[in-house]
Amino acid sequence: MKKTLLIGLPAVVVLLLVFFGQELVDLYRLQAYLTESEEQYQANKGAWPHLTDACEACHGRNGSSLHQGYPSLAGQPEAYLATQLRNFANGDRENPNMTPLAMTMSEEEIQLYAKFFARQPAKDNRYFEADVQNRERGETLAESGGCAGCHGDRLMGQGPFPRLASQGYDYLLNQLDAFAEGERNDPTGMMNSLAAGWSPEDRKAIATYLAGLPTE
Repeated sequence: MKKTLLIGLPAVVVLLLVFFGQELVDLYRLQAYLTESEEQYQANKGAWPHLTDACEACHGRNGSSLHQGYPSLAGQPEAYLATQLRNFANGDRENPNMTPLAMTMSEEEIQLYAKFFARQPAKDNRYFEADVQNRERGETLAESGGCAGCHGDRLMGQGPFPRLASQGYDYLLNQLDAFAEGERNDPTGMMNSLAAGWSPEDRKAIATYLAGLPTE
């Protein structure tokens, strides 16, 4: 009986491979892919629960927004992200979505969010096509305004100053308008002064230039 089973088992395996060979191979590959993806996910985001998943609806996967009206958080300086979350929490900066969310965060969670998004690679704004004339005008205005002095080389952000390159056009324009109208305040007063000195058309040109600026 035992000998019969030993002889029959390989035959069954062979039959399974003949009839379901490709399906079994595909199933193995899928399992390997899922395992590898889960390992990468855990390495990037840490152990469950992953609090940062809640941000994807507005800010995109790993903080790379696909919507022109929501900012990308990926690649933003850690200090800037933490400061903005505190500003939302204490009312220094207002937003109907972010204010109530930030108010529920502990300092430990603020640091978690800031560290996570700061280490994500910044991606280009691939869904925005910049008008050439407006882009060139915006570049001239950004250079004359000395934007790189605060926002760093290629306007990728540094310290308390945010990455502007490849942010969403609508978001950039809304922030420039908010600074110009005093609805958002810069502690140094620099952004309020600059934005107020630019005309609405100037601000549109600058937003166009920044939205189309590559991250590399």
